[in-house]
Amino acid sequence: QYSPDNVAGADGEIDPTEITLPGCSCRSSSCAAPECSCLRRGDNYSGLCLLAAEQEGFARPVFECNALCRCGERCQNRLVQRGLRLRLQVFRTPRKGWGVRALEAIPRGSFVCEYAGEVLGSAEARRRIQAQSPQDPNYIIAVREHLHDGRVLETFVDPTRVGNVGRFLNHSCEPNLFMVPVRVDSTVPRLALFAASDIPVGEELSYDYSGRFQNSGSGREHKPLQEENTLRKPCYCGSPKCASFLPWDSSLFSTP
Repeated sequence: QYSPDNVAGADGEIDPTEITLPGCSCRSSSCAAPECSCLRRGDNYSGLCLLAAEQEGFARPVFECNALCRCGERCQNRLVQRGLRLRLQVFRTPRKGWGVRALEAIPRGSFVCEYAGEVLGSAEARRRIQAQSPQDPNYIIAVREHLHDGRVLETFVDPTRVGNVGRFLNHSCEPNLFMVPVRVDSTVPRLALFAASDIPVGEELSYDYSGRFQNSGSGREHKPLQEENTLRKPCYCGSPKCASFLPWDSSLFSTP
């Protein structure tokens, strides 16, 4: 089932459509920092979130203006919520199954699409992953945001049954997209993908499933035991820096 936005998972633990963030009182057509309370919560699209976060070793959170804000729909702090605006094509690749390519040139820093699906609690995400066989495609993504006080926020999105075009994006060890968690109406982030470089017409779109791109050293991927290699899938990205296997996170296969 196609859905451009996240939906509550079958476990009913998290409702990403619930409005839980307060709005700003800006009456201008476009909000500006530092007056706007939404922009004061974190970064904006002219800041580090669309540049290399490793320059400072961290990235501030991104909050868009939301349904409770007084600013207009044309506010520059409303981007991901407007949805897909580019012409993309799902196509069959020679070795990787389905993929997505651009039907128009995409400038660096442009919002491309979300990775949308069912938002699951951790228990249901692990249950679904552990129920899969090595031959099954795995669309479940685990995004971990590391806070300054040591806490880790986890978000699990599964577009296997309900999702958008983002589910067809392939991994690359040298990707042309990167992911930014963006909050709009809810504290549950929307997983937004932006262009890491200028992307020409016809080029396949890809991102690093491990999150290493822009987040060097922050992932949980480790050198797996030999027996774990039987669960891993080969990587066919074709990059000179290819790691041979798709990213691996063994924590999702264990009981917390």
